[in-house]
Amino acid sequence: MNQPPNHPRVAVVTGAGSGIGQAVARQLLEAGWAVTLTGRRLEPLENTAGGRGLAHSVPADISRHDDVVHLFDQVRERWGRLDLLFNNAGTYGPAGAVDEISPEDWSATVATNLTGSFLCAAEAFRMMRHQDPQGGRIINNGSIAAHSPRPRSVAYTATKHAITGLTKSIELDGRPYGITCGQIDIGNTSTALMDTLGVDAGALQADGTRRVEPTFPVEEAARTVLHIAQLPASASIGTVVMTASGMPFIGRG
Repeated sequence: MNQPPNHPRVAVVTGAGSGIGQAVARQLLEAGWAVTLTGRRLEPLENTAGGRGLAHSVPADISRHDDVVHLFDQVRERWGRLDLLFNNAGTYGPAGAVDEISPEDWSATVATNLTGSFLCAAEAFRMMRHQDPQGGRIINNGSIAAHSPRPRSVAYTATKHAITGLTKSIELDGRPYGITCGQIDIGNTSTALMDTLGVDAGALQADGTRRVEPTFPVEEAARTVLHIAQLPASASIGTVVMTASGMPFIGRG
């Protein structure tokens, strides 16, 4: 990607205190990137940073516009530019059929998963558009749910379908400015979310049964994000689907 000489590439990773965000932030740091890590609590961010000099922790609630503006002001002040946003922070939200979840729980899921991703993308896009050299890359963390839902996951599934539209719109809007946008849709990487879904003990299937599902190491998902991040500016990956081998996605029952 285009950047000034002798300047580390700069990334923002949301939801960097745990799970996929933590693994991606650490991969980027190990590869020599300068990384601003964000999430709601400072302690998990500092744990991810591990005292690395190129790590910069800024607590923020991405569903709050003022927090997001402050976050990217801090990025601008600390690093002077932005080459990558990994738009990762999210929540699974309420479990239930469409008539069983409250409007408040629906709105909270949309606020984090969709509005938060929009707010971060907007601020990142603005920086990338106006910096010199111009351009950068945004990678949105979608989900297998962007293609096929699990039972009782209407709020999560709806927001992840919407992320696909956000990704495509940003990619189109970014063309005049050298800004690319792609999406990674991950299924069953080993994180706390898999524990919530009961994947190791038996996750609920569409036919009402429960099935133990395979998982894969989160570090492999992070390596895939790193590969996309380090592509030259002339190349872009629109969507990549990465699943645990044998998980019930194709032919989900």
